[in-house]
Amino acid sequence: MHHFALDGGALHAEDVPLTTIAEAVGTPAYVYSAATLRRHARALSDAFAPHAATLGRPVIAFAVKAASNVSILKVLAGCGLGADTVSEGEIRRALAAGVPPERIVFSGVGKSDAELALATSLGLRQINVESAVEMERLAAIAGGAGRVPDVAIRVNPKIGAGGHAKITTGGAGDKFGVPVEEALTLYRRFGRDPRLNLVGLACHIGSQITDLTPLRAAFGVLAAMTRTLRAEGLPVPRLDLGGGLGVAYAGDDPTAPLADYAAMTADTVGGLSVDLTLEPGRLIAANAGVLLSRVIQVTQRGDGRRILVLDAAMNDLLRPALYDAFHDLVAAAPRDGEALPHDVVGPVCETGDTFARDRRLPPVEAGDLVAFTGAGAYGATMASEYNSRPLVPEVLVDGDRWAVVRKRPTYDEMLAREPIADWL
Repeated sequence: MHHFALDGGALHAEDVPLTTIAEAVGTPAYVYSAATLRRHARALSDAFAPHAATLGRPVIAFAVKAASNVSILKVLAGCGLGADTVSEGEIRRALAAGVPPERIVFSGVGKSDAELALATSLGLRQINVESAVEMERLAAIAGGAGRVPDVAIRVNPKIGAGGHAKITTGGAGDKFGVPVEEALTLYRRFGRDPRLNLVGLACHIGSQITDLTPLRAAFGVLAAMTRTLRAEGLPVPRLDLGGGLGVAYAGDDPTAPLADYAAMTADTVGGLSVDLTLEPGRLIAANAGVLLSRVIQVTQRGDGRRILVLDAAMNDLLRPALYDAFHDLVAAAPRDGEALPHDVVGPVCETGDTFARDRRLPPVEAGDLVAFTGAGAYGATMASEYNSRPLVPEVLVDGDRWAVVRKRPTYDEMLAREPIADWL
């Protein structure tokens, strides 16, 4: 569900016409709906409510990498969400948005010593360790600082899933996490180390998952490990189940229903009396944002092929080029007429700067405003200034109010960031 709809023949974000934003801010531009963010956060909490007797109230730690704008994080913090972070920058963004340290999880395979020291000093909810080497480094850093951080071990259950090979993170060949037997050995080794407080196990097997079967299997692995460790006298008070639930980028795409997901979670780990952490990102943010763009021209080739050239490019929305991802394209003021196939491209000097091929679209003309839907997750966070194109701005809408929450830099500002070497 989202809050982007036609009203009087014009596409709105909540109560604001997208034409109003485009005229004021220019295009391309990301536009987010605060109401949609809140609705999705509430829907996930509501799905778990019937299972409170066995699951308690899971901590929902929004995956900051999906949508890291501080205003977005502020909206979600107001809903009681925490943050799943993978860098010092994301930790600092979460803190700036008002997320308390005790609701911040720090994950990632390549944490630097400086990042581990910061995380230890802040008293985060937990640091998800992904290797024996990292555990040893963290123990030394924490011991030297006289702090005892809460730590979970991220398990690689050899169960990979996701909408593309590049976003599958739990397979045997993936770089993430510790294999099961090694994780058990690591837990036994550090479970009574006074420098660390091991609080549990974590996993995350992929992204854009629309079939609950692999998630069920992964949760089952964590449940079995929990029972094994507890039988040996080691406490396992928490499980971090990661995220990865998919969303519908097209009307006929399958999705993993939240009620079924919550029921499956209760069925697999509900009898363990653990505190749960969930790390959704795409689920909450994807359909809460669109990328506005304007048509530069429609080129008609001699072979009949129509090429729709937009002012948005792969540097603004990378997912189609990187993952062959689908995003629907809708007109802000639709025209009547027969839908015809178009190749939808941007102005970047790469063949990969192609959003879609043979996409059937109603009539469009130069100057028309269009929107890529489902662009709220991994859109702005992956944007760049490739081809020296200014970084795409972000706009947040809340009812009839809207604000630019990341401005488009001017060319002078871009050039000012690059001082010329003094010998040139």
